[in-house]
Amino acid sequence: MEDRGISQWYNEAHARKLIGNLEKKGFKAQFRTTADEARDAVINLIPEGASVALAGSQTLEQIGVKPLLRSNGRFNVIDPYEPGIDMAESVARRKRGLTADVMVASTNALTEDGALLNLDGMGNRVAGMIFGPDKVILAVGMNKVVKDVHEAWRRIREKASPMNNKRLNMPNPCTQTGFCEDCASPTRICNYFTRIERSFIPGRIHIVLVGEELGY
Repeated sequence: MEDRGISQWYNEAHARKLIGNLEKKGFKAQFRTTADEARDAVINLIPEGASVALAGSQTLEQIGVKPLLRSNGRFNVIDPYEPGIDMAESVARRKRGLTADVMVASTNALTEDGALLNLDGMGNRVAGMIFGPDKVILAVGMNKVVKDVHEAWRRIREKASPMNNKRLNMPNPCTQTGFCEDCASPTRICNYFTRIERSFIPGRIHIVLVGEELGY
């Protein structure tokens, strides 16, 4: 068997166990092998005509969900990251997103026993995951699956945080050193740590696992 086939087998095996753990906690979950399959799965979970809040997510950009949502007319898209809008409009859209029919996002880390861990800058992404939108759809590369909460926080602080700071061209110490410095910078984007253990409303949070390395 070729390396790609072995990787696919490994991801599918681990995804099956993870899906079982997630569904015991009230989440819905599915596995898709490729980014294209994951994109289609996310879009198919959104009801026609729904208002859809976009949360900050490199994964959604990489699998093509954000460009597709922005370009078609099937949904009422609430996009706080639209080029050309000012910060006041961006914040207003983030607030509207909390009452959208659907929020699409990703998670920074997912433990093997089915906990979602995140670090957020303004808080709209994690707030929407917890409460507000009727449905939350998360696209998650299998590279974000970690053993436990300790490894999740380690992944977030040591990898996701510096890489997202660099992606956003933030003038924070980690963009120079490559390591989290637990800074007190006024432009710090590492402000809200959350841990979601269960979905209070069964099936409200739907996780699309993807057998590719995606996001940070």
